[in-house]
Amino acid sequence: MLSQIIADVRRDLPALRPRANEFQAAALRQRPARDFVAALKAPGLSVIAEIKRASPSRGQINPDLDPPALAAEYQRGGAASISVLTEPHHFLGSLDDLLRVREAVQIPVLRKDFILEPVQIWEARAVGADAVLLIVAALDDQALIDLLAETHLAGMEALVEVHDEDEVDRAGAAGARVIGVNNRDLGSFEVDLGTAEGLAARLDGEAVKVAESGIWSPADARRMQGAGYDAILVGESLVRAADPAALLAGLRGAR
Repeated sequence: MLSQIIADVRRDLPALRPRANEFQAAALRQRPARDFVAALKAPGLSVIAEIKRASPSRGQINPDLDPPALAAEYQRGGAASISVLTEPHHFLGSLDDLLRVREAVQIPVLRKDFILEPVQIWEARAVGADAVLLIVAALDDQALIDLLAETHLAGMEALVEVHDEDEVDRAGAAGARVIGVNNRDLGSFEVDLGTAEGLAARLDGEAVKVAESGIWSPADARRMQGAGYDAILVGESLVRAADPAALLAGLRGAR
């Protein structure tokens, strides 16, 4: 599935490349990015609360959600940051979702998408993103280094996503300041919180540590906090929740 998503992203890139100067000019007109790293380093367990309508593994989750209204609920529940899926083909997202969320909240907003080229980074900053996702499994070493540098040049931070020991080492060698361990296997889509627990020791260092996927309850959050994670990224459970702010507050209350 990752290969198919990447192929679809590459198909869309030729239309973006000629707009690189336009995006850079728009990015320079934006107010400075909100501090993603500082938000995740706040005392206690920080939560990156995600807005997504669908996913390849779960199908449609909440296709009619109202992104700015949901983001406001997340902020009310104490979210440290909002993650917005902007990939249109498999997640039903859009940059307009991110733009409207950024205007509705005062906390950092992460563009969660499949970033392969610098033009996408400037496109993200042009609509107000404060951070972007870089997936190690989708990039070779030089591309990871170059895209991380371009992200910092644009005034943003990157959540660098890993799935195994080799990817942890590659992220560290590239200079990642925020490393997220995805508990979801990209091949089988199976989720195992033991993935993050098993990789936690290898993440020792200065990078902010984020556990992603499979976190449904305060008990799950406690497991990730107990393993040494500074933050968790939570999507489907919040999107499906009758009271997202209450669930988020419960996740943050993990000890």
